[in-house]
Amino acid sequence: MAPVNGNLEWSRIEGVLVALGCQVIEGSGSSVTFEKNGEKVFFHRPHPGKEALRYRVQQARAFLNHIGVKP
Repeated sequence: MAPVNGNLEWSRIEGVLVALGCQVIEGSGSSVTFEKNGEKVFFHRPHPGKEALRYRVQQARAFLNHIGVKP
């Protein structure tokens, strides 16, 4: 598995998911779900900072692999 960048802004991850056609489902507070072809992934947006912690990057990477997006 490739190293995980812990200095990535959350907005970049969200932008990739949206660009790939994921539907954004806003939850309460900072929660957000992304859905594509019936597959879903749930996140809490980072706050007050903008950086996505490593576990969020790993979770996004796993979801992308799951829906068939390869690097």
